[in-house]
Amino acid sequence: MEPLTWTGTAGIVLDPLMIAAAAAVAVAAVAVMVLSLFAPAPTLRADAAGRVIRPGGPLPLAESALRYALGALALTCAAWIVAGMVLPYGTAGIVGAITGRLWPGWIALALTFALSIRWRRRLGLYGRLFDSTVGMAGFALVMFWVYTAVFAGVFDMIALQDPLTAISGLKNKAPGIPLPSATTMAPGAHYLLGGDNLARDVFSRVVDGSFIVVQIAPLATAFAFMAGITLGLPAGYVGGRLDTALTFVANLVLAFPVILLFYLLVTPEVVRTGIPSYMAAVLFLFPLVFATVMIWSREHTRPRRALLVLAPLLVVGGALYLSLVSQAGTPIHLLPAALDLFDVAPGVLVVFVSVVFVNAPTVFRIVRGLTMDIKTRDYVAAAQTRGEGPWYIMLWEILPNARGPLIVDFCLRIGYTTILLGTLGFFGLGLPPDSPDWGTTINTGRQYLAIYPFPALVPAIALLSLVLGLNLLADGLREESLKD
Repeated sequence: MEPLTWTGTAGIVLDPLMIAAAAAVAVAAVAVMVLSLFAPAPTLRADAAGRVIRPGGPLPLAESALRYALGALALTCAAWIVAGMVLPYGTAGIVGAITGRLWPGWIALALTFALSIRWRRRLGLYGRLFDSTVGMAGFALVMFWVYTAVFAGVFDMIALQDPLTAISGLKNKAPGIPLPSATTMAPGAHYLLGGDNLARDVFSRVVDGSFIVVQIAPLATAFAFMAGITLGLPAGYVGGRLDTALTFVANLVLAFPVILLFYLLVTPEVVRTGIPSYMAAVLFLFPLVFATVMIWSREHTRPRRALLVLAPLLVVGGALYLSLVSQAGTPIHLLPAALDLFDVAPGVLVVFVSVVFVNAPTVFRIVRGLTMDIKTRDYVAAAQTRGEGPWYIMLWEILPNARGPLIVDFCLRIGYTTILLGTLGFFGLGLPPDSPDWGTTINTGRQYLAIYPFPALVPAIALLSLVLGLNLLADGLREESLKD
């Protein structure tokens, strides 16, 4: 059976359209940049009805051309997606086969955009995100990888091969190579992005690796935010010795170089001492403490109602907490196997704790600074006059008014965490050496980068696109939050 080409027979029509659209975008973008340097400032005028008349001239014309060119490029990309989903396998080549395998993600992404745009006026800051082109682009990139991770890691609907299985004869083979046992053109008959140095399918490893990244990065960032918020609010609001002590500890952690700190936390000698397990027991307690204090500070005047809410929260949250920190073979083995709801792989737990520990001090400093600014506002003084307690003021008056900067930083910090995970995998720290996470895959393929770049290049592009999407999403959220 012949190998697949990149675009197949569908490329006869779609390749020229893609090249023309990309060339038009490049020309229009250059024209906009050049004209923006020399064009005079636009003068706005209004017609008799009071409507603003768009100024004429070459710069507005170039901007319109850029928008149309970007639209044409987007339509061409959509045509490739449809071709991969509709045409028979192999007709649209490697590109079509890949887009065809990703069909659950495309459908979920289309539904997400359709429903979000339809109800965006009722969705607050999230809905206003769809008024920003940059925000929508970032959201699309992020949700593409989220849906890819879910459908690949949970439902196993995307990967064509087992990411850990090697097939003899496919070591360092080019994209589109057929399997030795393949006799018909069907999904799974080819290594769409080639084989790595251990003859494993690069495409399957990248899509399965996305589940590891998407699973760890947001959760680790969320735990870091819980720790940073829980400590940063009282430090900024109360001040004094508490602020001095907490700030000193945060600065002490931030004084360590990040990579050196990771090396210290994930080395086998440190892991055997049980230090990461003790750190997990402390850091994973913050979400439970945060939720408990938030509910009690609001409902303490109605104890019966507060207990009705807190009782199930503490039971369920406590069970999850004990299952999370209890690990067989570690100093913290609190639950028997029958009561342990789930086990976290030791390597994953160490990486998770390391990322939370590194990010929490930075979040603490951001929350502390915001709290010191917001506590001087009139509505905080009004709450103090009403006799509200300190935790009520911190969690229900100050924190909601700091949500804009915190949401933006949360998106950016997920990107930083993704890069940290890639760095850990690249250095072979924490995660197993056969893990399909992107950092480990890049490290495995870099040795052959000069002669065979695909095993390292594909996960690197995936990592780049996810981080780019998170940064664009943060920019869009920042732009919209400033309008509040």
